[in-house]
Amino acid sequence: MREKYPVDFLCRLMDENRSGYYKWRQRKGTLNRYEQNRIVLTELLRTAHEKHPSHGYHRLALDVFSETGWVFSHNLAHKCCKAAGIRSKARKRRYQRPGVEHVLFANEVKGRWNATRPLQLVVSDMTMFKVGNTYWEWTILLDTFNNEILAHSVTSQAGNNKPYYHCLDELKKRMNKREEQTSQVVLHTDQGAVYSSRAFCQAHHDYNILRSMSRGGTPTDNPIIEALNGWIKEELYLDFDLAHTDDVPSLLEVHVLYFNNNRSAAALGYKSPVQYRSPKLVSCVYFRLTGAGEKVHRRALWMCYASPVSQVVSSRDLMPS
Repeated sequence: MREKYPVDFLCRLMDENRSGYYKWRQRKGTLNRYEQNRIVLTELLRTAHEKHPSHGYHRLALDVFSETGWVFSHNLAHKCCKAAGIRSKARKRRYQRPGVEHVLFANEVKGRWNATRPLQLVVSDMTMFKVGNTYWEWTILLDTFNNEILAHSVTSQAGNNKPYYHCLDELKKRMNKREEQTSQVVLHTDQGAVYSSRAFCQAHHDYNILRSMSRGGTPTDNPIIEALNGWIKEELYLDFDLAHTDDVPSLLEVHVLYFNNNRSAAALGYKSPVQYRSPKLVSCVYFRLTGAGEKVHRRALWMCYASPVSQVVSSRDLMPS
């Protein structure tokens, strides 16, 4: 067309200047710096996804930011992940209809999950997972103030109630500490056989604990712990290679240390539970996963004020012999 019409006429017709047209011709077929950065960012997100297959684009963006210092929006991370076909491998959950309340303990929470202090609202639940040919029952006690795992216990014996009482004992120990004593602790659980038993109720009779229970078959009444049970197992299988470990309790202990001290959460302003509870206290956890057939070693170093960002370090020199 430029052979028939002058370039100046065509540029005025398209409301473009002549220098901009020739600049476009010069760089035609080459990528600008924004497109180049998007390609590099996509590769960084892909690398982070291979390392943490259970993470979505929000957490992948945080992983890339933590490693490289790049500042970019989560919307851009979502576009890059969508274009590259990067998706979390965690399973999705379906909605279930609500049931009826417990005859002794009503639902005292009723969706009010905004705790304003530690040990104000505590939730507990048991989840199952399979390693090899063995089924494990893992009981977790969680503080909804900062989503910190206060206590946990695992057993391979089906129907064993000791993990439940272990978590309850840990809660009572924390209530005995003056600096962590609260006016009242709300313990919210489901209507499991152990939680509903008379022995479990008598075990905390002398403590200022208000019991609350979800409606029968209604996991949405306890969404924090139910959601945790869903994605934490995906993270254990995908990121911590739970399926090939020979020491399940040690691996869970390592993951709880990582979860409380190093795993940042969007709901906590991308801080770990310990950092959210004590902003001036930065905890560093050192651990190494030695693979199947070997015992998982770990070493926790608490009260590390050296750096404002907690780190997970893998080093043979830090491991106990």
